[in-house]
Amino acid sequence: MAMAVLPASDMERARKWWKDVFGLEPVRTDEGGDFYMVGGIPVMVYETQFARTAKNTALSLLTDDLERDMTALRVHGVTFNEYDLPGIKTVDGVVDMDGERGAWFDDSEGNIIALAQPKDASMLAQARSMLQSH
Repeated sequence: MAMAVLPASDMERARKWWKDVFGLEPVRTDEGGDFYMVGGIPVMVYETQFARTAKNTALSLLTDDLERDMTALRVHGVTFNEYDLPGIKTVDGVVDMDGERGAWFDDSEGNIIALAQPKDASMLAQARSMLQSH
C-alpha cells in the first residue's frame, strides 16, 4: 500500500482547505497529522516547518473530464497555475501534452497538485483496475 504525504505550515488552514475544496473530513487524526482518502489512496497532511519548500508536483489526480473538474474546483476558489517551461506551456491553466491534458494548482499550504486527463481512455481504465485489484 502507498500513501501520499503533504506538508502543512498551518494545520487548521489546511483542514479548512481540504473541507472547502474537496468536501473532505479527515478519516483519522493523530499526532502524525490528518489522513484523507482521495480516490482510494490515503493522503496524510502533517505540520512541518518545511512546508512550501517543494517546487514539484506533490499529488496527481486523474480525471475523465478535465474541464468539469477544473470548473468545480474554481467554484471553491482554486486558481490554476500558468507555466511557460521547456515542454510545458499552459493556456488558461491547461497544458496539452502527447498523452494527456493537465492543469496544476496549489493547496492552502503551497503543495502543487496536478489534475490530469489521459487522452487514451484505456489509461484511466487501467488506473482504476489497478486500484480495484490491489
